[in-house]
Amino acid sequence: MTQSLKGKTAIITGSNSGIGLGVAHELARAGADVVINSFTDREEDHKLAADLGKEHGVTARYVKADLSKGDEARGLIREVGRCDILVNNAGIQHVAPIEEFPVEKWDAIIAIMLSAAYHTTAEALPMMREAGWGRVVNIASAHGLTASPYKSAYVSAKHGLVGMTKVVALETAKEPITANAICPGYVKTPLVEAQIPDTAKKYNMSEEEVIEKVILDRQPSKEFATTGQLGQTAVFLCSPAADQITGTTISVDGGWTAL
Repeated sequence: MTQSLKGKTAIITGSNSGIGLGVAHELARAGADVVINSFTDREEDHKLAADLGKEHGVTARYVKADLSKGDEARGLIREVGRCDILVNNAGIQHVAPIEEFPVEKWDAIIAIMLSAAYHTTAEALPMMREAGWGRVVNIASAHGLTASPYKSAYVSAKHGLVGMTKVVALETAKEPITANAICPGYVKTPLVEAQIPDTAKKYNMSEEEVIEKVILDRQPSKEFATTGQLGQTAVFLCSPAADQITGTTISVDGGWTAL
């Protein structure tokens, strides 16, 4: 699918590392100009974008926006000025029993993972309509389809994101715009990799055992998904083959939600 997205501009939220960065690389590899984002504004953020653009021969830039604030989420889209492909990816996590769940953590998770997607989508859709083509790709989660204990805010936000995806798809069904959600299971990111040694010590297991028996306990394949696989799934959703795929979820979870 190389160069199939040439001339398109993709905005990927929460994308200076992990899944978002992997998606940005694959969209750029397919020819899209990309905008990566986070809440920091460091020299290395801008260098990351420059290096990405150079690697794939596209235009790439970094735009700071704190997605916990609706006006900044909307401002991200307005500052870029064009959005053919919107990937709502930004996210955070906190784990606690619901009666102990800090209110400020609940508010932050809902704001960054659900409300921000509403704000960016609301700003991007008029641009897509003007361009006559558009793709909204929401990075949800297996937790957008099922639940785990102690993750009330995350599960609620991801379920909400899946629901909003369906609404956007229905509102754009007669237009050349689609909206879909990708639902990963556990993905091998630097953040996850960094947790493996401490988790192994906690359970007095080898790192291989802790990956299979603890981290990937609910992932039947016993293998991590990769950021590249998620990015390539996003590229597929932007291809002509997916023109009639809208309002649905694609699970990249090693069989998790088949259980």
